[in-house]
Amino acid sequence: MGLPPNMSDAHTINGKPGPLFPCSEKHTYAMEVEKGKTYLLRIINAALNDELFFSIAGHNMTVVEVDAVYTKPFITQSILIGPGQTTNVLVKANKIASRYFIATRTFMDAPLSVDNKTATAIFQYKGVSNTIIPSFPTTLPNANDTNFALNYGKKIRSLNSAKYPANVPLKVDRNLFYTIGLGMNSCPTCINGTRLVASLNNVTFVMPKTALLQAHYFDIKGVFRTDFPDKPLAPFNYTDGPGQDQSVLPPPKDLPKC
Repeated sequence: MGLPPNMSDAHTINGKPGPLFPCSEKHTYAMEVEKGKTYLLRIINAALNDELFFSIAGHNMTVVEVDAVYTKPFITQSILIGPGQTTNVLVKANKIASRYFIATRTFMDAPLSVDNKTATAIFQYKGVSNTIIPSFPTTLPNANDTNFALNYGKKIRSLNSAKYPANVPLKVDRNLFYTIGLGMNSCPTCINGTRLVASLNNVTFVMPKTALLQAHYFDIKGVFRTDFPDKPLAPFNYTDGPGQDQSVLPPPKDLPKC
């Protein structure tokens, strides 16, 4: 069609968008906790395209795992989690017994249309009346908060220590430099005359007719090639914005397919 994916109607937490949407209370997920206890929350971003900020009003979170890998614990008021990513956090129910909003919203610092609505759930202390209006997390980053995103990423570290060293290979046999791009190709049959295309090292993905993993497992020939370039075939200014000059080198005549 030549258009990006349609924006979603809403984000959800455990399948429910929360009371900030024009829905009834039954469409809000509530997590009941007991004062004085510590809870392990396994947070999974099941969104298709969006990186999401996640925060609990009035409560800190201690990050202990990212994508099934233990990390050096660090305390944060919000987390950033990508599509399909998992993060385990510890939350202490040590505040005044009340109701607190859990909230998530999209992180997007580029001029692209996204679902910018905020989904909410409720972190509710046991014995507290449902009539109390939850407080909202003032620490939830703005949708374009690039500084938070960069600083958050810097905090994620392995458990490496003198006693438990993270031994990694020190000899580099092959250097890989990957660039990810989004562009437009001419498409006379598309709605707006162009089609959005994504690329990796200047190579555009072509949807195979046979699943790649299936072809690998059953050794089916002709489905994919193994000569994917280690660096972009046509160098350009990788950090410039839309409209950048990518004509440093002419594109190769025969680009391999992903």
